[in-house]
Amino acid sequence: MRTPHNQTHHAAQSDGPPTEMVPRRRNPYDELASLADHPLDDFLTEDDAATRQDDEAEEPWTPPNHRRGSRRRNRATGLPTVARLLVWVLTLACLLTLADRWALLYAEHKASQQLKDKLHLVAAPEVHIGGFPFLTQLAAQRLDSVSVTVPDIPAHRVTLTQVTATAKDIRLDGDGPTAVRGALVRQVRGQVLLSFADMNRELGASQVAFTAHGPGSVRAQGTLRVAGRALSVRADARVRRDGDRGIATSVDGIRLDIDDLATYRPGTGPTEGLRLTPAAARRLAREEAKIKALLTVPEIVRRLGVPDSAVRAALLDEDKLHQLTGAPRFLHDLTRVNLLDVALAHPKLLERLGLDLSLLAALTKLTRPQIADRFSFAFQLPSPPDGAVRLQRVTVSKDGIRADVSGTGLLLGH
Repeated sequence: MRTPHNQTHHAAQSDGPPTEMVPRRRNPYDELASLADHPLDDFLTEDDAATRQDDEAEEPWTPPNHRRGSRRRNRATGLPTVARLLVWVLTLACLLTLADRWALLYAEHKASQQLKDKLHLVAAPEVHIGGFPFLTQLAAQRLDSVSVTVPDIPAHRVTLTQVTATAKDIRLDGDGPTAVRGALVRQVRGQVLLSFADMNRELGASQVAFTAHGPGSVRAQGTLRVAGRALSVRADARVRRDGDRGIATSVDGIRLDIDDLATYRPGTGPTEGLRLTPAAARRLAREEAKIKALLTVPEIVRRLGVPDSAVRAALLDEDKLHQLTGAPRFLHDLTRVNLLDVALAHPKLLERLGLDLSLLAALTKLTRPQIADRFSFAFQLPSPPDGAVRLQRVTVSKDGIRADVSGTGLLLGH
């Protein structure tokens, strides 16, 4: 017979939902007892064995390669040999380059001294031999190019500021850099410069300055002392080629200004002589006493082209005088009258106009060639003993006069 407790338990299992089982709590002493059943050495031995089995399964055994170490040793021992070879090659290249440059400098120095002696120069020229290497050119007895710059060459009254030339295709006669007997220059191209700075110092004497005035002309402006007075001077010099090796000038347009009163141009041409400036002519026309004194001179009236009847009427009537002298035609003609024509016959008239007779006398003695000689210049290039040198085109630039030079068949050193 079942007890009520069993009946109740069975009823709960059959009628209601199953209840959750509560987990049993673990006893820490039971874990320590289980460790005693498994020794620690066995546990470690099993782990090591498992690790070795895993390593053997992942990486199979292969025989050692002894050649790999030997190859590394050979490569390491070969690097110093390559480096030493490279150093020797670079050292040899540097020595050859230094020897080539030394021979080049020596040859340039010898050529500079020979040119100075042969051409009788004041300063040794600057010589530059082109091409590299030089020793191979010397062995072939042929130079590619040589550039020469010669400063300060005296040329009569002036000094050539600079002469530059470049020679091509040069054949040498010699056995080495220390035994070159001569050279044959087949072609030379160069340029001659005569600077305005040197012209101002040598011709102007700090009183006249030269400047460019057109493609082939030079203008000189400054002061010139005449009879104790400083007169403004201006002259134009036309530059031209004189033969094959020379340059010369022809000076014209010489003009000396006496303040703003008159202008003197030496010569006997229709525009030369002593003439009033336009400003002085206008002032003179407004001064009644001076213009009447001028109209009383027959030579001046004839040059003015004024009829005698008009002159007589102007001298008697002030209105007609102002009408005559105020006309633009009269003022223009008055500036074209050469006052030197009446200087000897009417010296007092010129003094009344403000002109100094002693200055006029000095101007008449100062001829055109004398003034032109102050501004003219010429020079000739030295003639080589063999070959030909010619001046080509002559131009005037901002800094001076330039001329192109060409030469052929020049024989040097023999």
